[in-house]
Amino acid sequence: MKVIQNKTFYIYSGFIWCLLFALMSFYWASGGMIGVKSLGGLIYQKAVERDPSFITIVWLTGVAKVCGGILLLLNLREWSKITKRIVVLLTLISGVFLFFYGFANMLTLALSSIGLLSLQIDSLALKWRLIFWEPFFMIGGVLFILSALRSKKRTFK
Repeated sequence: MKVIQNKTFYIYSGFIWCLLFALMSFYWASGGMIGVKSLGGLIYQKAVERDPSFITIVWLTGVAKVCGGILLLLNLREWSKITKRIVVLLTLISGVFLFFYGFANMLTLALSSIGLLSLQIDSLALKWRLIFWEPFFMIGGVLFILSALRSKKRTFK
């Protein structure tokens, strides 16, 4: 399998991932309901109820996702050595967090699906979370990590 050589591929892919993810949050915060049931549990309930504090959180998560995309783009700019190291480190930490957040959720949901944990989540949401949502977080994490590693190579030669 050919390794991707373009130094900016992971940064731009991660940026697109962030924008898509942010658009979902903004859509749901605006009252859109397509796909919300796939999240299940309390999230679905709060979305249906249009709980104001929950909706505020959804707006803020959308903003955080846009900020993540901006962080990735900051890796493209030439900075002083210390600033570049900070940007790369923040990108790496973000990637590790995203990956392990998705991984931990996937592990928890998998244990629930085989009856070792009891979670309040319906089977539709459980399937969507195992097949799509948690891997989606993990893919985003990998894109951030690879972006940081590529930027590190260019910075710390």
